[in-house]
Amino acid sequence: MSTPFLLRGGRAIDPASGRDETADVLIADGLVVAISTKRGELTPPAGARVIECEGRLVVPGLIDPHVHLREPGADDKETIASGAAAAVAGGFTSVCCMPNTTPAIDLPSTVEFVQMRAQASQRARVFVAGAATVGRAGEQLAPMGAMAQVGAVAFTDDGDCVASAGMMGKVLAVCASLDKVFMQHCQDPTLTAGGVMNAGVVSARLGLGGWPAVAEEVIIERDVRLNRIHQARYHVQHLSSAGSVEIVREARAQKQPITAEASPHHLLLTEEMCGGYNTQAKVNPPLRSDRDIHAIIEGIVDGTITILATDHAPHTSAEKARDFSTAPFGMIGMECSLALYIKALVESGAISWARLIALLTIEPARLLGIDARGHGRLEPGLSGDVTVIDPTVEWTIDADEFKSKSRNCPFNGWKVKGRASNVFVAGRCLLIGDGVASAARVPSQSVRLDAL
Repeated sequence: MSTPFLLRGGRAIDPASGRDETADVLIADGLVVAISTKRGELTPPAGARVIECEGRLVVPGLIDPHVHLREPGADDKETIASGAAAAVAGGFTSVCCMPNTTPAIDLPSTVEFVQMRAQASQRARVFVAGAATVGRAGEQLAPMGAMAQVGAVAFTDDGDCVASAGMMGKVLAVCASLDKVFMQHCQDPTLTAGGVMNAGVVSARLGLGGWPAVAEEVIIERDVRLNRIHQARYHVQHLSSAGSVEIVREARAQKQPITAEASPHHLLLTEEMCGGYNTQAKVNPPLRSDRDIHAIIEGIVDGTITILATDHAPHTSAEKARDFSTAPFGMIGMECSLALYIKALVESGAISWARLIALLTIEPARLLGIDARGHGRLEPGLSGDVTVIDPTVEWTIDADEFKSKSRNCPFNGWKVKGRASNVFVAGRCLLIGDGVASAARVPSQSVRLDAL
C-alpha cells in the first residue's frame, strides 16, 4: 500500500469539471480520495505525508500524447525507462509513444513489449500508438484491431505520412470502426524531397533544401475531404504553419472530428535558429516564421488547436554533430516543455492557467480515449495521477541534468519560470522538489526522482 499524501492549500485546477479554487487534496490507495475547500477539514490518515502547496497549482497529471522513446531499436538514444523518467521530471504522469521504432510497433506483441517495459520502469504511464501500416511503409494495413485489443490507444505512421489517398481511406475506415484516433504526420513526400528546413529566405541564404508549408497543408486538406466519408477521429500532429491552422479551423467549424496539436518549438522558435547550421534547430516539420507562430498561438486562443505535445525526439550528440543536411530531424522537450508553454502562452497573456492545464490534461486524455479511465481529471474516486506546479520558481534549462539519455535541446541555457515540484502516479510520489511535512524546505530547482 502506497504512502498517503495530503496536498494542502494549493490552487486546485480541474478543467474537466470547472474546478479552480484553493483546496486540500488527499491522495491514498492510488486514488484522489477527497478534495476540500475548507482548510483543516481533511484529516491525514496515519503515516500520511503533508505537502504545503500554498502558491502552487495542484492539477491532474500532465499528459504528453506525442513522444518518441526509441525502444526497441535505438536504446542509445532513449529507452522506455529513461523516457518515462524524463516525463516525470517534466511533470508528466502519462505519455503516448510513437511507433517509429526498429522494428516498428505494428504487431500486438510489440505493443505488449512496450507495455511490459513501461510497467517495469515504475515511472510515468506509457500508452502506445500502433503503426497504421506494416513497417510504416504505407503499403499494407497493420493489424490495428489486434493491437487495439491489447491496449493500443491510437494509430499513426508518425515519422512518415500515409501518402497514398487510397491507403489513407482504408486507415480512416478502420480507425472509425475501432473508435481510435488516427494521428497524421502531415508531409507530402513529393514536396519535401531534399528539404531540411523551412523554404524561404533563410534556407536560400544557407544554401539548404527548402521544405514548404504547403507540403503540410495539402495533406490536411486531402485527409479532411477523405474523412467526410468515414468520420474517424483525425488528429494533426505538430502543426507548424498558418495555412494549416486555417484548414483545421474551417474543418472544425463544419463539425468535422478533427483536432490538432502544437509543440513548444513551434511556439517559440523560428527558422532563424537554423542560422550557423545549428542542427539542434533541425526538426520535422521545420521551424517556420513569426507569422506562423502568431497564427498557431491565435489557433490555441480561439480553440482551433486543443492539445499541446512535445514531439520529444531524442538523438545522440554524434548524430547531431553531422552537417545540417545529414543530421537527423528532432529535438527533446519533455523536461522543459512546461516552462516553455508557460512562457509562450501564460506569461504572454494569450491564455489563462486553467486553459493551459486543459491543453495538457483533459484534452489529450480525450484524444487518446483514456479520460474514461479517470486520466486528465482531478476528482475524488479517480486516478491518483497528480502534478503540483510551482509557477514562480525561476531556473535555467540545463540539458546535462536531464533524465533523458539525449541532449539535443535547442532551449539549453534558457532562463525560464515555472516547474513541476511534485508528481504522483497512481498515488506514488515520484518527483519531490519540496519539503515534505516538517522536513527542511528544499528549493524547487533541486528535484529528485524517488519511488516511494
